[in-house]
Amino acid sequence: MNEILDAILASTAPDHGSPALGPADFAALPVPESYRAVTVHKDEAEMFTGQTTKEKDPRKSLHVDEVPVPELGPGEALVAVMASSVNYNSVWTSIFEPLPTFGFLERYGRLSPLAKRHDLPYHIIGSDLAGVVLRTGPGVNIWQPGDEVVAHCLSVELESADGHNDTMLDPEQRIWGFETNFGGLAELALVKSNQLMPKPTHLSWEEAAAPGLVNSTAYRQLVSRNGAGMKQGDNVLIWGASGGLGSYATQFALAGGATPICVVSSPRKAEICRAMGAEAIIDRSAEDYKFWKDEHTQDPKEWKRLGKRIRELTGGEDVDIVFEHPGRETFGASVYVTRKGGTIVTCASTSGYTHEYDNRYLWMSLKRIVGSHFANYREAWEANRLIAKGKIHPTLSKVYSLEETGQAAHDVHRNVHQGKVGVLCLAPREGLGVRDPELRERHIDAINIFRDAA
Repeated sequence: MNEILDAILASTAPDHGSPALGPADFAALPVPESYRAVTVHKDEAEMFTGQTTKEKDPRKSLHVDEVPVPELGPGEALVAVMASSVNYNSVWTSIFEPLPTFGFLERYGRLSPLAKRHDLPYHIIGSDLAGVVLRTGPGVNIWQPGDEVVAHCLSVELESADGHNDTMLDPEQRIWGFETNFGGLAELALVKSNQLMPKPTHLSWEEAAAPGLVNSTAYRQLVSRNGAGMKQGDNVLIWGASGGLGSYATQFALAGGATPICVVSSPRKAEICRAMGAEAIIDRSAEDYKFWKDEHTQDPKEWKRLGKRIRELTGGEDVDIVFEHPGRETFGASVYVTRKGGTIVTCASTSGYTHEYDNRYLWMSLKRIVGSHFANYREAWEANRLIAKGKIHPTLSKVYSLEETGQAAHDVHRNVHQGKVGVLCLAPREGLGVRDPELRERHIDAINIFRDAA
């Protein structure tokens, strides 16, 4: 592994007169028999039985193990991972909610002899990476060893016609590192070649790894015609606007000529939204919104109070789009405050999967609820292209070592983080891998907004 790292560092170091390493050099590097990876163990899947969600501690379930290098199949690539990041699906995996991910691996393993590789008593997690291609399998033509890449997390088989209009509709669509094995929180990762995209040249490894899942998810959910199809002038209510998903939704709204109404939970998070350029901000803690009277009963008066506050911020207008991801806690309010003919677009449900709302406010006002899940390759590519052009910026706030991934997941689980938290895998320190310092310098303040806030 040291030889691989030395080659990558030599290739990405500032020019010191030596010739650049080419594809043949990387192809000639020996691949080790094993590597370090963050895992959960199948025999520990019941370890949190009897505990509430908040009581479950990822630091107890996440391990850094030495694991064998998987077999490389057709259409696949083996990537040396310089950096990764923690997403909420990593938290779900670590606390075995809503169910242990080993069921996903077992089902995938039944698909084919090659897929059987994924059905193991350990699960290597992680759905983001930035790194360097080491090997490619048969049928891979546009990527080669030495390419600096990021990976999006959509894994598809595309043997069914259903997925050829929108790959997210493939019956065998899975999220890499969550519903498949060999994820990105590791020194090596196994991906399909159609997950790869060029690494943005002005970003460090850890910055480039941070946007992947959440940036692509926010793009489809808010911008794509498969989601809300946001247009100039739209008012967009964004829950958790300084968080992993919301911070990208806020940027997309601002970059696309819409007005984000940012809902946050503290003055500190409100300041982050202002630093991104947002002006309409609701601190739900300070204004003490309580959408539920008790576990079973919502409070429509609180929905109305939220709607009134939104109109105060927009000059009397309701929101065209609600960017939903908290789920149960906020969904009734989201449906209520959306304008007539507007759209509630939802992904995830971090506060609970059972959503309740008053259907009168939906059907009689011709509103739409749109389900959105990650992004297809084209959407992920477009989202990454905006990062590469410096139009959208990473929201990295803090970086951990691979050994500290449990703590990183714990912080995300407790919502004590801002934006995204990164993990160094092979990269020995932060700040490496920048190829375009001039573009970086033009955007350095925006790149560092979440770092400065932290």
